[in-house]
Amino acid sequence: MFSHNSSLESHMRMHTGEKPFKCEVCGKMFSVNGRLRNHTRIHTGEKKFKCEVCEKMFSQKSHLKTHMRMHTGEKPFKCEVCDKMFSHKVILQNHMRIHTGEKPFKCVFCDQMFNQAGDLKRHTRIHTGEKPFKCDVCDKMFGHKDTLRKHMRIHTGEKPFRCEVCDKMFRHRWYLKTHMRIHTGEKPFKCVVCDKMFRHSNHLKTHIRMHTGEKTIRCLVCKKLFRHIRYMKIHMRMHTGEKPFKCEVCEKMFSRNHHLQSHVRIHTGEKPFKCQFCDKMFTLNGDLKRHTRIHTGEKPFKCEVCDKMFNQNFSLRKHMRIHSGEKPFRCEVCNKMFCQNSNLKTHMRIHTGEKLF
Repeated sequence: MFSHNSSLESHMRMHTGEKPFKCEVCGKMFSVNGRLRNHTRIHTGEKKFKCEVCEKMFSQKSHLKTHMRMHTGEKPFKCEVCDKMFSHKVILQNHMRIHTGEKPFKCVFCDQMFNQAGDLKRHTRIHTGEKPFKCDVCDKMFGHKDTLRKHMRIHTGEKPFRCEVCDKMFRHRWYLKTHMRIHTGEKPFKCVVCDKMFRHSNHLKTHIRMHTGEKTIRCLVCKKLFRHIRYMKIHMRMHTGEKPFKCEVCEKMFSRNHHLQSHVRIHTGEKPFKCQFCDKMFTLNGDLKRHTRIHTGEKPFKCEVCDKMFNQNFSLRKHMRIHSGEKPFRCEVCNKMFCQNSNLKTHMRIHTGEKLF
């Protein structure tokens, strides 16, 4: 029942579909004059409804009512499946598609389906290349507003994510998540070849190349290939002559940090590598390995010409001169050439008259 004849007439338009009220700006039709008045505010920009909490203005009273739920925390719309509550009816309707599996939004380029119109819109930019969001600092463009917000932290220095263990701050949540594995010891990435575990997926990818032999990073100077860009950057110091690591005692410079660490032991006298057979101490692990072969008799370096075995690579290189005929050591007096430096020293006694015994 209706108290006024006008109310009945307005109601009947729901059944007849009649819309006698027309917007003079865009031509849109309405069944009720009040809805036309509300709509007109879109064109005029009028916002007569004010939030008493944050003073934000709205063109529609219903919009203000919905906005107030942000302040009150009211969530009147309930999912009948999982009991989750929502502040907006449309958000509930979108949420329901999780349970129904409905994906009504289809990409016109690849036919991929989405349950949210916003997800489809963002996905479409992959195909169109559209990047509507611009950084006001460096003019870089982004396909997603959220990506721009994250990018802005580079300029602002903002690091909103804090490690609860060591208080270190991070720009992105996933940086923090990855960092936490240092404290938890978690290594979720496993090598399928040797079962070695890694904290980071990119560390696993680099490790896999050890098994496959794949080397994708090329030196632009000598074309040598590397498994990881970090190895290539270290290698480039051979070409540039860069030596960024300095000894604080004698100021000698080194291209690699571990070369500096090994060198410092000359000054400290530290010899951390001990022979298990004779207790002799060494400053370098490589020196210990070579020394150990004296005890074990191991000779891992083989001459490809005569099959003779050597315990040091240096010894093999010297031996190879017998086969190659190479004589890199020259007498400055008579120009005679020698394959070994020791042979040159012996020869020099002919000129100097030196007698060893």
